Amino acid sequence: MAQKCVHKGCGKEYSDPEEVCNYHPGPPVFHEGQKGWKCCKPRVLTFDEFLEIPPCTQGKHSTTDLPPEIEKKAVGDVPAGALDQSLSSKLAEVPTDLPTRAPLAPQPAPTAPPPPPESEDDEPSLEIPEGKECRRKGCHSTYKKGQTRSDEEQCVHHPGAPIFHEGSKGYSCCKRRVLEFDQFMKLEGCKTSPRHLFIGSGQDKKKGNGSGGQSQSGGEESLETVRNDFYQTPSTVIASFFLKKIDKDAATVKFEEKGLVLDLVTSDAVPKRYKTTVPLYGAIDMEKSSFKILGTKLEVSLYKADGASWPVLRSDDRTTGEILQVGRAGRV
Repeated sequence: MAQKCVHKGCGKEYSDPEEVCNYHPGPPVFHEGQKGWKCCKPRVLTFDEFLEIPPCTQGKHSTTDLPPEIEKKAVGDVPAGALDQSLSSKLAEVPTDLPTRAPLAPQPAPTAPPPPPESEDDEPSLEIPEGKECRRKGCHSTYKKGQTRSDEEQCVHHPGAPIFHEGSKGYSCCKRRVLEFDQFMKLEGCKTSPRHLFIGSGQDKKKGNGSGGQSQSGGEESLETVRNDFYQTPSTVIASFFLKKIDKDAATVKFEEKGLVLDLVTSDAVPKRYKTTVPLYGAIDMEKSSFKILGTKLEVSLYKADGASWPVLRSDDRTTGEILQVGRAGRV
Protein backbone atom coordinates (compact mmCIF):
# COMPACT_ATOMS: atom_id res chain seq x y z
CA MET A 1 0.00 0.00 0.00
CA ALA A 2 1.40 3.37 -1.01
CA GLN A 3 2.07 5.87 1.76
CA LYS A 4 2.87 9.57 1.55
CA CYS A 5 6.20 10.79 2.91
CA VAL A 6 5.87 13.74 5.30
CA HIS A 7 9.48 14.91 5.06
CA LYS A 8 9.70 18.60 4.12
CA GLY A 9 10.63 19.02 0.47
CA CYS A 10 9.64 15.43 -0.44
CA GLY A 11 5.93 14.64 -0.07
CA LYS A 12 6.08 11.70 -2.49
CA GLU A 13 3.93 8.59 -2.34
CA TYR A 14 6.04 5.46 -1.84
CA SER A 15 5.62 1.74 -1.34
CA ASP A 16 9.28 0.73 -0.94
CA PRO A 17 10.52 1.71 2.56
CA GLU A 18 14.14 1.46 1.34
CA GLU A 19 13.62 4.04 -1.41
CA VAL A 20 15.93 7.07 -1.20
CA CYS A 21 14.20 10.20 0.12
CA ASN A 22 15.50 13.71 -0.71
CA TYR A 23 14.28 16.23 1.87
CA HIS A 24 15.06 19.22 4.15
CA PRO A 25 15.67 18.16 7.79
CA GLY A 26 15.55 21.74 9.07
CA PRO A 27 12.61 24.14 9.49
CA PRO A 28 11.84 26.97 7.00
CA VAL A 29 13.39 30.38 7.67
CA PHE A 30 11.73 33.69 6.67
CA HIS A 31 13.78 36.78 7.51
CA GLU A 32 13.70 40.34 6.08
CA GLY A 33 12.00 39.22 2.88
CA GLN A 34 14.39 36.31 2.30
CA LYS A 35 13.18 32.71 2.37
CA GLY A 36 15.06 29.41 2.76
CA TRP A 37 15.68 26.37 4.97
CA LYS A 38 17.75 26.35 8.16
CA CYS A 39 19.56 23.19 7.05
CA CYS A 40 21.11 24.71 3.89
CA LYS A 41 22.29 28.08 2.58
CA PRO A 42 20.17 29.01 -0.49
CA ARG A 43 18.04 32.12 0.13
CA VAL A 44 15.43 33.44 -2.31
CA LEU A 45 12.92 36.29 -2.36
CA THR A 46 9.70 34.78 -3.70
CA PHE A 47 7.61 31.95 -2.30
CA ASP A 48 7.57 30.04 -5.62
CA GLU A 49 11.40 30.08 -5.69
CA PHE A 50 11.41 28.89 -2.07
CA LEU A 51 9.32 25.83 -3.00
CA GLU A 52 11.82 24.99 -5.76
CA ILE A 53 14.94 24.93 -3.51
CA PRO A 54 16.40 21.42 -4.01
CA PRO A 55 16.50 19.17 -0.92
CA CYS A 56 19.90 19.02 0.81
CA THR A 57 19.69 15.66 2.61
CA GLN A 58 19.17 12.03 1.59
CA GLY A 59 17.57 9.41 3.80
CA LYS A 60 14.55 7.13 3.99
CA HIS A 61 10.90 8.10 3.61
CA SER A 62 8.83 8.56 6.76
CA THR A 63 5.17 8.93 7.69
CA THR A 64 5.91 10.23 11.20
CA ASP A 65 8.38 13.05 10.74
CA LEU A 66 9.51 14.70 14.00
CA PRO A 67 10.12 18.47 14.11
CA PRO A 68 13.69 19.57 14.87
CA GLU A 69 14.50 20.20 18.49
CA ILE A 70 14.55 23.79 19.64
CA GLU A 71 18.11 24.95 20.19
CA LYS A 72 18.77 26.04 23.75
CA LYS A 73 21.79 27.99 24.91
CA ALA A 74 23.34 26.63 28.08
CA VAL A 75 23.64 29.17 30.86
CA GLY A 76 26.69 27.40 32.27
CA ASP A 77 27.68 26.85 35.88
CA VAL A 78 27.36 30.49 36.99
CA PRO A 79 25.55 30.67 40.37
CA ALA A 80 22.07 32.19 40.31
CA GLY A 81 23.09 34.80 42.91
CA ALA A 82 25.94 36.04 40.71
CA LEU A 83 23.56 36.45 37.75
CA ASP A 84 21.09 38.46 39.87
CA GLN A 85 23.88 40.68 41.17
CA SER A 86 25.25 41.31 37.69
CA LEU A 87 21.80 42.19 36.37
CA SER A 88 21.15 44.57 39.25
CA SER A 89 24.44 46.38 38.69
CA LYS A 90 23.70 46.82 34.99
CA LEU A 91 20.22 48.16 35.67
CA ALA A 92 21.65 50.66 38.13
CA GLU A 93 23.89 52.07 35.37
CA VAL A 94 20.99 52.83 33.02
CA PRO A 95 20.16 56.59 32.96
CA THR A 96 16.69 57.47 34.21
CA ASP A 97 16.30 60.71 32.20
CA LEU A 98 16.00 59.11 28.77
CA PRO A 99 13.66 60.94 26.37
CA THR A 100 10.40 59.17 25.76
CA ARG A 101 9.05 58.30 22.33
CA ALA A 102 5.55 58.86 21.09
CA PRO A 103 3.73 55.56 20.63
CA LEU A 104 3.63 54.25 17.08
CA ALA A 105 0.29 54.28 15.36
CA PRO A 106 -1.03 50.74 14.85
CA GLN A 107 -0.24 49.41 11.40
CA PRO A 108 -2.90 47.45 9.49
CA ALA A 109 -1.96 43.90 8.53
CA PRO A 110 -0.48 44.07 5.02
CA THR A 111 -2.09 42.30 2.12
CA ALA A 112 0.03 40.79 -0.62
CA PRO A 113 -0.21 42.11 -4.20
CA PRO A 114 -2.24 39.95 -6.60
CA PRO A 115 -0.28 37.12 -8.23
CA PRO A 116 0.72 37.52 -11.91
CA PRO A 117 -1.83 36.15 -14.36
CA GLU A 118 -1.18 32.69 -15.77
CA SER A 119 -2.79 30.39 -18.29
CA GLU A 120 -6.00 28.83 -16.95
CA ASP A 121 -5.77 25.77 -19.20
CA ASP A 122 -3.10 23.24 -20.17
CA GLU A 123 -1.95 23.34 -23.78
CA PRO A 124 -3.63 20.20 -25.26
CA SER A 125 -0.79 19.59 -27.74
CA LEU A 126 1.85 19.25 -24.99
CA GLU A 127 2.55 16.04 -23.07
CA ILE A 128 2.19 16.17 -19.28
CA PRO A 129 5.02 14.33 -17.45
CA GLU A 130 4.13 11.48 -15.09
CA GLY A 131 3.82 12.70 -11.48
CA LYS A 132 3.63 16.40 -12.46
CA GLU A 133 2.05 18.36 -9.59
CA CYS A 134 -0.71 20.91 -10.16
CA ARG A 135 0.79 24.41 -10.35
CA ARG A 136 -1.99 26.05 -8.35
CA LYS A 137 -1.18 26.80 -4.71
CA GLY A 138 -2.75 24.47 -2.16
CA CYS A 139 -3.87 21.79 -4.65
CA HIS A 140 -1.00 19.21 -4.62
CA SER A 141 -2.77 16.83 -7.06
CA THR A 142 -0.40 14.89 -9.34
CA TYR A 143 -0.89 13.70 -12.91
CA LYS A 144 -1.07 9.97 -13.56
CA LYS A 145 -0.04 8.71 -16.96
CA GLY A 146 -3.02 8.15 -19.23
CA GLN A 147 -5.63 9.69 -16.93
CA THR A 148 -8.69 11.18 -18.65
CA ARG A 149 -8.93 14.97 -18.53
CA SER A 150 -12.35 16.55 -17.99
CA ASP A 151 -14.16 19.39 -16.23
CA GLU A 152 -15.00 17.00 -13.40
CA GLU A 153 -11.45 17.12 -11.95
CA GLN A 154 -12.38 19.86 -9.44
CA CYS A 155 -9.12 21.68 -8.65
CA VAL A 156 -9.42 23.17 -5.12
CA HIS A 157 -6.73 25.82 -4.69
CA HIS A 158 -5.73 29.30 -3.45
CA PRO A 159 -5.77 31.97 -6.20
CA GLY A 160 -4.13 34.54 -3.90
CA ALA A 161 -0.55 35.08 -2.80
CA PRO A 162 1.05 33.73 0.43
CA ILE A 163 1.12 36.15 3.39
CA PHE A 164 3.56 35.87 6.32
CA HIS A 165 2.92 38.52 8.97
CA GLU A 166 3.99 38.60 12.64
CA GLY A 167 4.23 34.81 12.83
CA SER A 168 0.89 34.07 11.15
CA LYS A 169 0.71 32.44 7.74
CA GLY A 170 -2.06 32.31 5.15
CA TYR A 171 -3.21 33.47 1.71
CA SER A 172 -4.52 36.85 0.58
CA CYS A 173 -7.62 35.20 -0.94
CA CYS A 174 -9.10 33.96 2.35
CA LYS A 175 -9.07 34.79 6.08
CA ARG A 176 -7.65 31.57 7.48
CA ARG A 177 -4.34 32.00 9.34
CA VAL A 178 -2.10 29.43 11.04
CA LEU A 179 1.17 29.58 12.97
CA GLU A 180 3.10 26.52 11.78
CA PHE A 181 4.54 26.16 8.27
CA ASP A 182 3.33 22.55 8.02
CA GLN A 183 -0.22 23.73 8.76
CA PHE A 184 0.13 26.46 6.14
CA MET A 185 1.13 23.91 3.48
CA LYS A 186 -2.02 21.90 4.30
CA LEU A 187 -4.49 24.82 4.17
CA GLU A 188 -7.40 23.68 2.01
CA GLY A 189 -8.04 25.83 -1.03
CA CYS A 190 -10.85 28.40 -1.11
CA LYS A 191 -11.63 28.33 -4.84
CA THR A 192 -12.64 25.47 -7.13
CA SER A 193 -11.71 25.33 -10.83
CA PRO A 194 -13.01 22.67 -13.26
CA ARG A 195 -9.56 21.35 -14.27
CA HIS A 196 -6.09 21.11 -12.76
CA LEU A 197 -3.26 23.22 -14.20
CA PHE A 198 -0.24 20.97 -14.69
CA ILE A 199 1.82 22.77 -17.39
CA GLY A 200 -0.21 25.79 -18.54
CA SER A 201 0.86 27.10 -21.94
CA GLY A 202 4.24 25.38 -21.54
CA GLN A 203 6.15 28.40 -22.81
CA ASP A 204 7.26 31.87 -21.73
CA LYS A 205 5.33 34.86 -23.04
CA LYS A 206 8.09 36.49 -25.03
CA LYS A 207 6.15 37.82 -28.03
CA GLY A 208 3.96 40.92 -28.10
CA ASN A 209 1.71 42.47 -30.71
CA GLY A 210 1.84 46.12 -29.68
CA SER A 211 -0.74 45.85 -26.89
CA GLY A 212 1.67 45.25 -24.03
CA GLY A 213 4.25 42.57 -23.25
CA GLN A 214 7.51 42.36 -25.19
CA SER A 215 8.48 43.11 -28.76
CA GLN A 216 11.55 42.78 -30.94
CA SER A 217 12.98 45.59 -33.05
CA GLY A 218 16.43 46.41 -34.39
CA GLY A 219 17.86 43.01 -33.44
CA GLU A 220 17.01 43.28 -29.72
CA GLU A 221 14.05 42.36 -27.52
CA SER A 222 12.44 45.14 -25.54
CA LEU A 223 11.17 44.23 -22.05
CA GLU A 224 8.36 46.29 -20.55
CA THR A 225 8.85 44.89 -17.05
CA VAL A 226 11.06 42.58 -15.00
CA ARG A 227 10.46 40.97 -11.62
CA ASN A 228 11.67 43.10 -8.72
CA ASP A 229 11.72 42.97 -4.93
CA PHE A 230 13.16 44.95 -2.04
CA TYR A 231 13.92 44.96 1.67
CA GLN A 232 15.24 47.69 3.92
CA THR A 233 17.39 48.64 6.90
CA PRO A 234 17.02 51.83 8.99
CA SER A 235 19.24 53.74 6.51
CA THR A 236 19.01 51.90 3.19
CA VAL A 237 16.55 50.30 0.76
CA ILE A 238 18.04 47.35 -1.14
CA ALA A 239 16.13 46.73 -4.40
CA SER A 240 16.70 43.88 -6.86
CA PHE A 241 15.71 43.83 -10.53
CA PHE A 242 15.91 40.27 -11.85
CA LEU A 243 17.39 40.00 -15.33
CA LYS A 244 20.00 37.41 -16.33
CA LYS A 245 23.25 38.13 -18.21
CA ILE A 246 23.23 41.93 -17.84
CA ASP A 247 26.08 43.45 -19.89
CA LYS A 248 28.06 45.44 -17.31
CA ASP A 249 29.70 47.63 -19.98
CA ALA A 250 26.46 48.53 -21.79
CA ALA A 251 24.13 48.91 -18.79
CA THR A 252 23.56 52.31 -17.16
CA VAL A 253 22.06 53.18 -13.77
CA LYS A 254 21.36 56.80 -12.85
CA PHE A 255 20.24 58.02 -9.42
CA GLU A 256 17.85 60.96 -9.06
CA GLU A 257 16.49 62.56 -5.88
CA LYS A 258 13.24 60.58 -6.07
CA GLY A 259 13.84 58.35 -9.08
CA LEU A 260 15.97 55.61 -10.59
CA VAL A 261 16.76 55.60 -14.33
CA LEU A 262 17.65 52.14 -15.69
CA ASP A 263 18.91 51.06 -19.12
CA LEU A 264 19.82 47.37 -18.85
CA VAL A 265 21.04 45.36 -21.86
CA THR A 266 21.82 41.63 -21.76
CA SER A 267 24.64 39.77 -23.51
CA ASP A 268 22.30 37.17 -25.11
CA ALA A 269 22.59 36.30 -28.81
CA VAL A 270 19.42 38.37 -29.24
CA PRO A 271 19.96 41.04 -26.55
CA LYS A 272 17.12 41.93 -24.18
CA ARG A 273 16.74 45.56 -23.14
CA TYR A 274 14.91 46.88 -20.08
CA LYS A 275 14.68 50.66 -20.11
CA THR A 276 12.58 52.51 -17.54
CA THR A 277 12.43 55.23 -14.90
CA VAL A 278 11.38 54.03 -11.44
CA PRO A 279 9.60 56.69 -9.32
CA LEU A 280 10.79 56.05 -5.76
CA TYR A 281 8.62 56.21 -2.64
CA GLY A 282 11.03 58.49 -0.79
CA ALA A 283 13.96 60.81 -1.40
CA ILE A 284 17.48 59.34 -1.53
CA ASP A 285 21.05 60.57 -1.09
CA MET A 286 22.37 60.20 -4.64
CA GLU A 287 26.05 60.38 -3.59
CA LYS A 288 25.78 57.55 -1.05
CA SER A 289 23.59 55.28 -3.19
CA SER A 290 25.27 52.51 -5.18
CA PHE A 291 24.58 49.47 -7.37
CA LYS A 292 26.15 46.19 -8.45
CA ILE A 293 25.40 43.87 -11.37
CA LEU A 294 25.26 40.15 -10.53
CA GLY A 295 24.72 37.08 -12.70
CA THR A 296 20.94 37.07 -12.36
CA LYS A 297 19.99 40.60 -11.28
CA LEU A 298 20.81 44.24 -10.68
CA GLU A 299 21.05 45.09 -6.97
CA VAL A 300 20.62 48.74 -6.02
CA SER A 301 21.35 50.20 -2.57
CA LEU A 302 19.30 53.37 -2.10
CA TYR A 303 20.47 55.48 0.84
CA LYS A 304 17.45 57.12 2.49
CA ALA A 305 17.57 60.90 2.76
CA ASP A 306 15.34 60.99 5.87
CA GLY A 307 15.63 57.46 7.36
CA ALA A 308 11.87 56.81 7.21
CA SER A 309 10.37 53.40 6.51
CA TRP A 310 9.25 52.65 2.93
CA PRO A 311 6.04 50.56 2.71
CA VAL A 312 6.59 50.18 -1.07
CA LEU A 313 9.46 50.73 -3.49
CA ARG A 314 7.64 52.81 -6.11
CA SER A 315 5.64 55.95 -5.36
CA ASP A 316 2.93 54.80 -7.79
CA ASP A 317 2.44 51.43 -6.04
CA ARG A 318 -0.39 50.78 -3.62
CA THR A 319 0.81 50.59 -0.01
CA THR A 320 0.33 46.82 0.27
CA GLY A 321 2.65 43.88 0.86
CA GLU A 322 5.03 43.05 3.70
CA ILE A 323 6.22 46.14 5.58
CA LEU A 324 9.44 46.36 7.56
CA GLN A 325 8.74 48.94 10.26
CA VAL A 326 11.94 50.86 10.95
CA GLY A 327 12.31 52.66 14.27
CA ARG A 328 14.89 55.00 15.72
CA ALA A 329 16.49 54.35 19.07
CA GLY A 330 16.29 57.08 21.67
CA ARG A 331 19.42 59.03 22.56
CA VAL A 332 21.35 58.11 25.69
